[in-house]
Amino acid sequence: MRILVLAASAVLFCACNGVPIPKPKGYFRIDLPERKYQSFDEANYPYRFEYPVYAAIIHDSSYFEESPENPYWINVDFPQFHGRIYLSYINIGSHALYKVKGPDGVYHDSLGVNTLDKLVGDAFNLTNRHAEKASSIDQYPITNHAGTSGFIFEVGGNAATRYQFFVTDSARHFLRGALYFDAPPNEDSLRPVNQFLFEDMKHMISTLEWKTAVPEPKTAAPERAK
Repeated sequence: MRILVLAASAVLFCACNGVPIPKPKGYFRIDLPERKYQSFDEANYPYRFEYPVYAAIIHDSSYFEESPENPYWINVDFPQFHGRIYLSYINIGSHALYKVKGPDGVYHDSLGVNTLDKLVGDAFNLTNRHAEKASSIDQYPITNHAGTSGFIFEVGGNAATRYQFFVTDSARHFLRGALYFDAPPNEDSLRPVNQFLFEDMKHMISTLEWKTAVPEPKTAAPERAK
């Protein structure tokens, strides 16, 4: 009996004085919902698409504390994930008010036209503004059955946004989207949700259709960046 006690004590002593092994860094488990979709097809809107049932459409009354360019800007909110896809629509050929830096260094209002080349260039420039925090920026061409085409941008590293895109029919309609989270950007912790919502974003793009009715071109608010 004494031998068993001594043996047990020796085992406990060795266990208590062993070299500690740190546990690997981990994150809370995220339960992902079952994928199901519903239609966004609101009257007077120039587009329709399918979006997840676990998301909510919020009409965008402000964009970085400024007014949207037209009433067709919306947000696709994901309350469960504290995430949001910002969707901004622009009618190609419409007029817009931009801020232009003059020789005196002061910005002045300038009325311009939303040409396709300008809108595409702006979409690339807005994505590239995240280059300082990004480890990489990749771009992939996309098309859907309705003749819509554009690009998806994948931003690597701890940038504020992981995925952005723009799509257009090259004649009248232009739509830009960007996925953001109400949380500090962390590539590792946000990866599962980013990948999950990226599939939803692709479904929205693949089901996007333009309507015949097009909003009348109008003067816009000053240009905004995100």
